[in-house]
Amino acid sequence: MQGIIQLNLLQFGTVYLLLLIVLAIMKKSKINQTKLLLVASLRMTVQLVIAGLLLTYIFQNPHPLFTVLYLCAMVTFAIHRVLSRHKDMNPKFKLAIALSLAGSGLSILFFFIGFIVRMDLFTPQYTIPLSGMIMGNAMTGVSLGLKTFNESLRTQKPKIDTLLNLGVSPKKILIPFVNNALETALLPTLNSMLGMGIISLPGMMTGQILSGTLPTIAILYQIAIMIAICTVVCLSVFCSLYFGYRTLYNKHQQISF
Repeated sequence: MQGIIQLNLLQFGTVYLLLLIVLAIMKKSKINQTKLLLVASLRMTVQLVIAGLLLTYIFQNPHPLFTVLYLCAMVTFAIHRVLSRHKDMNPKFKLAIALSLAGSGLSILFFFIGFIVRMDLFTPQYTIPLSGMIMGNAMTGVSLGLKTFNESLRTQKPKIDTLLNLGVSPKKILIPFVNNALETALLPTLNSMLGMGIISLPGMMTGQILSGTLPTIAILYQIAIMIAICTVVCLSVFCSLYFGYRTLYNKHQQISF
């Protein structure tokens, strides 16, 4: 099997021509997000180039400290990205989110590395790429779950107030919102799993095949990581909302959000 083809700068730069299609469609559709597209593309490129240089150095000079520092930075950034979109949230809710995201992500990662791959937890070649997929999906799931939860609370505020006045406990009122937000956060992952292998070949599997790995081995890795991703999304969103919603009411059965 042929190994991966190296891309030179000219070949790599050609892919940016595809953005002209996006810009043309946005202009025709009167979508005023040209600046956002350009900034997002530039930021993505810079961040990935820096990450590539860092990973090259870490892989060539493997040390447990480098792996730990990279994981800490990844977890911190994921928490910051989630909380930055919900600045008006109370501190206890934010703490629940931070602990849930970090705890769920790292526990699933350590399980995957230690019991599935069965490698040293500080092996950067496995720990860092896998942690990126796990933490990245957990971050997206929690963000989507919180967005759905908060929007539902705002739109249903009159109903919530009415139920409180009728003597319904805050827990009974809020739990359906938690369950609905969890379902919404899980749907993208579940839909992605439904279409894999028929509609799409996922990124991890594609990368391994391009690098020369046998498709049968790549499939096993992809199935394993998708189950891990599904689990971490479910666990992180559930813990964030389950422990977080309890901070929205006090001992006098008053809800504030």
